[in-house]
Amino acid sequence: MSLYLSAFLRREWRHLIAIAPSDRPWQMPVAAALSVGLPLLVGAYFGHMDYGLISSLGGLVFLYTPETPLHHRMISLIACAFAMSSCYALGIISHFLPVTVILSLTFIAIVVTMLCRFYRVASPGSAFFIMAAAIGAYSPSEILEIPLKVGLMTLGSLLACMIAFVYSLVMLRRRPAKPIEPLPPATFDFVVFDSIIIGCCVGAALFLAYLFQLEKAYWVPVSCLVIIQGTGLRAIWIKQFHRLLGTGIGLLAAWGLLSLPFNDWSISFAMMALSLIVETTVVRHYGFAAIFITPMTILLADAAALDPNAVGPLIEARFLDTVVGCLTGFAGSLCLHDPRFRATAGAWVRRVLPGARP
Repeated sequence: MSLYLSAFLRREWRHLIAIAPSDRPWQMPVAAALSVGLPLLVGAYFGHMDYGLISSLGGLVFLYTPETPLHHRMISLIACAFAMSSCYALGIISHFLPVTVILSLTFIAIVVTMLCRFYRVASPGSAFFIMAAAIGAYSPSEILEIPLKVGLMTLGSLLACMIAFVYSLVMLRRRPAKPIEPLPPATFDFVVFDSIIIGCCVGAALFLAYLFQLEKAYWVPVSCLVIIQGTGLRAIWIKQFHRLLGTGIGLLAAWGLLSLPFNDWSISFAMMALSLIVETTVVRHYGFAAIFITPMTILLADAAALDPNAVGPLIEARFLDTVVGCLTGFAGSLCLHDPRFRATAGAWVRRVLPGARP
């Protein structure tokens, strides 16, 4: 027994410290940092950091830039920009009917995951679309502010598209574009069934957050989604372990960072630095990148109303969000990879959905 435990711990330690190779050019993290940071700098200049944060969220669209020819890149990014703004708008609208937040985010998760799987959207997949909807759903707003906030999100997304255009012009001179691969046939299990289960797990995670009375639980669905979208149970376990460990360390770093006397300008530059580090390291070691994802996300969602005297409760809430989301996502992944569950639930879904084919 002790030999088995020792071998298990050594194997897990090797996975924990393993650094994956990457051919990501340094220009990509720099462009990503500009996409996130420029709206914040504009908001700091005009004294409206809350506006800058919304547009900065739209700047995450840049991360969906494919390595295909220029025309395909821009079409893909414009579609992602529209999807990001739409998800944010639906999230804000659901905020005014709190009883519909869980149903609304579940529906968004199902539909967005279906679209991302049908069109084979690469990593980060549906994660940022769901995050935009969740942040919108848990952001205090007045009903007349909806057009303004959705417009700010759209402007941030379009700025990211412009930065991606310039970035692509530079990079296509240095690296040949990858060919546009034809979409593989869409299967019911991969596109429809998996998306429904993933969306239901997101809804279950939000329901648990409601039962535990977690305030502003925008990080719960994202944590759930990141874990459940793994390609296999082994990959899911490793990613969950990395995420929990990285988030725990990241919360300690966020505690120290948020205790500093921040102003709008320092927040803007801190966000750019965090984005640069995350996009440089996430392809090499997810757990290490999660250390910096945590304070970046907290600033992105809460910097506009950040109270230096309430840092402790905020850190605690984000940790509970991560635990609830990861555990729910792991439970959902067990169902997704269980043949008996897939056979039983898949047959039921086919009967319920009109037009579904085996």
